[in-house]
Amino acid sequence: MEQKEVQLDQETFSCSICLDLLKDPVTIPCGHSYCKNCIKDHWDREGEKRIYSCPQCRQNFTPRPVLFKNTMLAVLVEELKKTGLQAAPADHCYAGPEDVTCDVCTGRKRKAAKSCLSCPASYCEKHLQHHYEAAPLKKHKLVEPSEKLQENICSRHDEVMKMFCRTDQQSICYLCSVDEHKGHDAVTVAAERTERQRELEGSRQNIQQRIQDREKDVKVLQQEVEAINGSADKTVEHSEKILTQLICLMEKRRSDVKKKVRSQQEAEVSRVKELQEKLEQEITELKRKDAELKKLSHTEDHNQFLQNYPSLSALSESTHSSSINIRPLKYFEDVTAAVSEVRDKLQDVLRETWTNISLTVTEVDVILSQPEPITRADFLKYSREITLDPNTANTYLLLSKGNRKATNMEVEQSFSSHPDRFTDWDQVLSRESLTGRCYWEVERRGGGAEVAVAYKNIRRAGRSNESSFGLNNKSWSLYCSNDSSNFWYNNIKTPVSGPESSRVGVYLDHSAGILSFYSVSDTMTLLHRVQTTFTQPLYAGLHLYHKTTAELCKLRKTEVISGTVG
Repeated sequence: MEQKEVQLDQETFSCSICLDLLKDPVTIPCGHSYCKNCIKDHWDREGEKRIYSCPQCRQNFTPRPVLFKNTMLAVLVEELKKTGLQAAPADHCYAGPEDVTCDVCTGRKRKAAKSCLSCPASYCEKHLQHHYEAAPLKKHKLVEPSEKLQENICSRHDEVMKMFCRTDQQSICYLCSVDEHKGHDAVTVAAERTERQRELEGSRQNIQQRIQDREKDVKVLQQEVEAINGSADKTVEHSEKILTQLICLMEKRRSDVKKKVRSQQEAEVSRVKELQEKLEQEITELKRKDAELKKLSHTEDHNQFLQNYPSLSALSESTHSSSINIRPLKYFEDVTAAVSEVRDKLQDVLRETWTNISLTVTEVDVILSQPEPITRADFLKYSREITLDPNTANTYLLLSKGNRKATNMEVEQSFSSHPDRFTDWDQVLSRESLTGRCYWEVERRGGGAEVAVAYKNIRRAGRSNESSFGLNNKSWSLYCSNDSSNFWYNNIKTPVSGPESSRVGVYLDHSAGILSFYSVSDTMTLLHRVQTTFTQPLYAGLHLYHKTTAELCKLRKTEVISGTVG
């Protein structure tokens, strides 16, 4: 409580100009007291107008009052100084290098609490009190402290600029509006601010909406990054597992071949050695017989010769030379040739498969969807060379031209049984899977045909809707004939109008879920467009009706063809 009273005394005996304890205190006619030098400096600045006012109550005096020392205040101030207390405010109340200073304070400046657009000047909390207490000052416009108040003053007339010239797009004072801006479209700055504020709010709404849109895009992209990383990690894991299984299978086959060769080697060597031993025994027996016969031939006794010759001349059964089948340098070469053939076929398969894998990886779309192509040349940039898979072709379809052409025949073809084959519908799928952005064209001859795309797991057996293009949720099909066209999906028919053309272009943006069919002639005309979400890789498909031929056209990405999408 005592400290509060001391603080009150400090405020009471402070100069409202310098905010320090009064020095040589003087009292002016209105009753307010100031440091002698502070009020003198204040009135010196007002001397040009020959009107002298009180900094607190704004009372005017003419002529300039004579200043006399207030001895009672001087004594009280001296007594207060003896207490060792300071009336100056805390350091944080003083203005720093980056603060707006009070225009009234002398000596060490205090921070401005507000700036007045009407005065124009900036005031600290102490000197701002007059704007809250004096009735004329209450109408002034107070704003946050600003160092740009002088920019509100007309450099020509030294007046506050309260008008805005819309003709010249600049702030002006009232005198400017009747002088060099006379006849211009001028309004008050408040009116112009209201108009611009409305535009500003509209701009802010637009910006905020764009911020929300971009934040959604960023979130989508972040989810895309997570999905890409997750998919890549899972693919690497599964691929390594599959390829490791393939390596293990190759290792097993290598071991099997080695075991079989060594086993056959052992059997053949054993057979040959057995025959070799038999021959060597025969040679030994023959040599012994030859020695006895030689000895007999030298016998001089004729009777002895004749008695022994029959027993010595008899020979045991000889091994026939035809049982020895010699194949010089061709013992296991056939095995080597067979293994080499397997290697060559496997290399071909791996080369083709690796091309598909590489294309699939390269075409993974990790950026925002790009605009759809416009010209045919744009479409050809995404052209894919597609071939038909014989293992999926119905037995009434004849494949030719390197499995790019299919013809509906009246007799069954000699296809082997395969679980991927369509058994009842005259359909065929491509060998290549389709992801990313792809474009291909189909040339039709004869009757009707369906140009389709389908998931690999579409049913193959039976004549139900589940195995027919366009009659289920696993395939999309455009039926084309010489007199009509229809799009089919999930057994829903959509009539298609457009120019008749024997060539159909198909554009697929797998990640964007876009599937478009075009009539291709001198120009490209959109027949039907699908916007959906594809959950699996797609395969190109053909469904041919009686005596119809369809061919997957060979396209060149650098082919120059005029014509835009109609």
